Amino acid sequence: MKKTQQLLSKLGLPGEDNHALKPSGKRFPDGGQWRFEIPSVEGPRVFREVLAAAKDLQVPVHRVSQGSGIMLLTRKEISEMARIGHDQRIEVCLFIGPRAAWETGAQTASTAGKVIGLQHRGADQLVYAIEDVKRACDLGIRSVLPADLGLIWVLNEMKRKGELPKNLIIKSSVTLPAANPATAKLFERAGVSTLNIPTDLTPAQVGALRQAVDIPIDIYIEVPDNFGGFVRYYEMMQLVRVAAPLYLKFGLRNSPDIYPCGRHIEDLAVNMGRERIHRARCALEILAQYAPEAKMSPLGSKDLGIPEI
Repeated sequence: MKKTQQLLSKLGLPGEDNHALKPSGKRFPDGGQWRFEIPSVEGPRVFREVLAAAKDLQVPVHRVSQGSGIMLLTRKEISEMARIGHDQRIEVCLFIGPRAAWETGAQTASTAGKVIGLQHRGADQLVYAIEDVKRACDLGIRSVLPADLGLIWVLNEMKRKGELPKNLIIKSSVTLPAANPATAKLFERAGVSTLNIPTDLTPAQVGALRQAVDIPIDIYIEVPDNFGGFVRYYEMMQLVRVAAPLYLKFGLRNSPDIYPCGRHIEDLAVNMGRERIHRARCALEILAQYAPEAKMSPLGSKDLGIPEI
């Protein structure tokens, strides 16, 4: 076992989880250790309501993300979300369009076939996904959410060649999570800008991922039921200490899966968005009480994928 651990060390990977919970010395470029992300902000109306709740409860919002996909937003809606994000100095991250679970294939509906996740099936679907990204970027979006490693690599190559904005944030999806340090490093090398991880990793395991990569890690503090339903507010202090820089995300227990969203359930999406802000307020108070030394990243930082209009 020791030889295997030494082999991993030579590859730039930790040989064991961070059982000692040694603190991370890494930070966001602005010096912060943590940021807040509000997921499932499915359109302009939800975005505005989330910001209103954040103002009422004095909750900082660094990033919002959306799960229904770019292709289910009109150009006007994308432009409006970009304008709101630009004006408020908030990153707006949109999920990329056609994905396996919504296509004509049946594998994702089978018990064993769910491993395909939300990948893109075939070359045509890959083209559609790239077109979705180009559409969003043309309208000012500077952060996208892919769930396919091949697509991530292609998008990064397009960034390198100037075919996409060089400041485009590529946020890997929780449906394509990096569960160990080797996978995390592979994702970083492929071009991931900010890394989603499984919802159930222990602080020691998350700390091991942090030792392998420099990019920010995204983790649910309250996890939607369909991803495990964990409620981890009192673990935040450990997670921030061992895994900074970290995006803290707030799903909701006891709530439905609203993807794909639309006007038929927009009121529900609004109420869920406002409740996520309430949960974030609870988290903010717990952090202030138990880890007052933990430094929040300033709002509007330059490395955020803030829309450009």
